[in-house]
Amino acid sequence: MGRHNRDGRGKDQASCEYEISYAPDWLSHVKVTRMLEHGRQSTMTLFRSPEPPRKPTGKQVRTRIKCDELGIDFEIVLKDSSEQIVRVAVETIAPYAKGDRSVTLTLNAHGQAE
Repeated sequence: MGRHNRDGRGKDQASCEYEISYAPDWLSHVKVTRMLEHGRQSTMTLFRSPEPPRKPTGKQVRTRIKCDELGIDFEIVLKDSSEQIVRVAVETIAPYAKGDRSVTLTLNAHGQAE
């Protein structure tokens, strides 16, 4: 059985602050991709888990990502008992964003390349 979720924070390219609730034995890091004002796409690491995995993840992991400034708030639940999932990408529309409202958040599992 995995450990309880931890809470973390991170800022994106536009200095919008995100709250991340994550399973420390599964989540390695989160990357955020947004379009910049001048039309170029930018990807950066939003959050990196400060601790290495200690136990198997368990049958189910939950991750919640919230950004009040952009109006983003979602939770995903993964059932991956054979630990085969490498990464999950969530593309969402940020209702309060200025300009391009598309935001992609990529959740990467421990032990995977960046």
